Amino acid sequence: MVFSRVLGVGYVRELSEQVLRWAAGAVGGDVRVAAVTGLRQGANPWLVEFEPAGRVEAAVLRLGDPADPGHRQRFATEVAALRVAGDHRLPAAGLIAADLDGAAAGALAVLTTVLPGHSRIPPVASTERLRDMGATAAALQAVPLPPRAALPLRSRSISDVDFAAQRREKGTTALMTAAEERLERLPAPGGPTVFVHGDLWFGNTLWSGDRCTGLVDWDCAGAGSPGIDLGSARFDAALMFGLPAAEEVLAGWQRAAGRRAEQVAYWDVVAALGTLADMAFCVPALHDQGRPDLDADLLGQRRDAFLRTALHRLDAGQA
Repeated sequence: MVFSRVLGVGYVRELSEQVLRWAAGAVGGDVRVAAVTGLRQGANPWLVEFEPAGRVEAAVLRLGDPADPGHRQRFATEVAALRVAGDHRLPAAGLIAADLDGAAAGALAVLTTVLPGHSRIPPVASTERLRDMGATAAALQAVPLPPRAALPLRSRSISDVDFAAQRREKGTTALMTAAEERLERLPAPGGPTVFVHGDLWFGNTLWSGDRCTGLVDWDCAGAGSPGIDLGSARFDAALMFGLPAAEEVLAGWQRAAGRRAEQVAYWDVVAALGTLADMAFCVPALHDQGRPDLDADLLGQRRDAFLRTALHRLDAGQA
């Protein structure tokens, strides 16, 4: 999903001495901070490098506002998700330390290990890359997870953003309205809940060649249907590379999961409705990820093609 939530984005443009001391203390070994580099538009989150180089040469530091209840919830979710991912050896950064009330660091803070790879999105994706995206989503669905306070029940990606309300305010399309009405007439798929990332798009993945080396930005994670992450990954592939790419993601998911995915068309519609009518809202994030070729018109055309296909499959009774 291209409306990625970045923890604390815009909250901190410079790092205080207090937070630098906290980060160095969390690493331990009498190290000091040697350099910091902003990873998103020159700011939060930060790559923090230490010297002398010891057990941790560098770490990723995310900061947020302790006075903002939304930040506090998302940071708690991020930490809980990283712990679940670590327990199940999923491709995620290791948690070094967290300050979830800001008392020690002077801000909400999460310090994690650095994953290999990069998140730049190529203009063309190989079959191997697309199928590995599906396999990555399948790895999460293998972890049963009942809802809990920090990892609540999720029914869609980026569940703290009400896209339907924003469309009512800013304008919508006949196709998106029809899709909303179609979902309202359908019962939500049931079944046991599993661990979901909750914002699975290519900008939240790291890659070395065509191999996914990790997932980042876990602040929308929770418990939900496997279709949430699969639908999100399929939708993003269609936006980035065209409609056939979504089928390769599905093929990779099914091969890794060892079973057929269920209710694919339903979750495709859910994923496509996690946007605004005017796709200009996500263009800056995509350009920042290396895709200046994508504009609002092309993204809108691809979104609508994906959504029409999903609605046709629903009407035809296809999974």
